[in-house]
Amino acid sequence: MQANTGRDTKPELALRRAVHARGLRYFVNRRPIKAVRRTADLLFPRLRLAVFLDGCFWHGCPRHHTISKTNAAFWAEKVATNRQRDTNTNLRLADAGWTVLRIWEHEAIEEAADKVAETVTTLRHASPRSDDPPAS
Repeated sequence: MQANTGRDTKPELALRRAVHARGLRYFVNRRPIKAVRRTADLLFPRLRLAVFLDGCFWHGCPRHHTISKTNAAFWAEKVATNRQRDTNTNLRLADAGWTVLRIWEHEAIEEAADKVAETVTTLRHASPRSDDPPAS
């Protein structure tokens, strides 16, 4: 278990490189809401976009999740709890005005980075900039 890191995993690093290559800048492993103990893998605070890269085993991917052969009951409960926390996180962030983007680790990195870039573009065009004059 000590080898399982909470951040800077290979899929996270690959996604960060691909998003950065598209010219986007972001914060890494930051809380969108300081009072809520949840960290997003990529955070775009001005756009209020939180990106989570979820592992297939840890978050119960419908396509790739496998049932553990040892200590199955413990792991089933652990994954169920993680999924409940993910749902709770999505709701809490949405209630606070954030957009949540969840990406599975099995998704192609280039496609995932395109998803992030498209969401950023959409949010940039949807929200008026603070330095723009008010519409009359």
